[in-house]
Amino acid sequence: MSASAVTDPADIVARLQRAGSAEEFFELLGVEYDPKLLNVARLHILRRMGQYLAGEDLEHLPGDEAAARCKAVLERAYADFVASSPLDQRVFKVLKDAVAPKAPKRPAFVPLDALK
Repeated sequence: MSASAVTDPADIVARLQRAGSAEEFFELLGVEYDPKLLNVARLHILRRMGQYLAGEDLEHLPGDEAAARCKAVLERAYADFVASSPLDQRVFKVLKDAVAPKAPKRPAFVPLDALK
């Protein structure tokens, strides 16, 4: 069944939740992709898609429209990584922490009366 044949918005979400690979997401939603880019950034793209979907309310939409929104969100997430690298996008905490400014270390305090 293609994404355009979906009638219940929960159906497309359930089908996406059952997807076992990034390639399945792209196939279910009918989004073209470069396998080389997907091999490098698959988790980053899906994470970004999840971030974008968090701002969408699919529950009250007809199924076809929910599927179209999911497709648009995946296309948007994919485009983010066509334009730049996973390192530039930093969707995962470990990558954000790697460039976060470090708090300056304070020198150890030794009270004068502790010196002999």
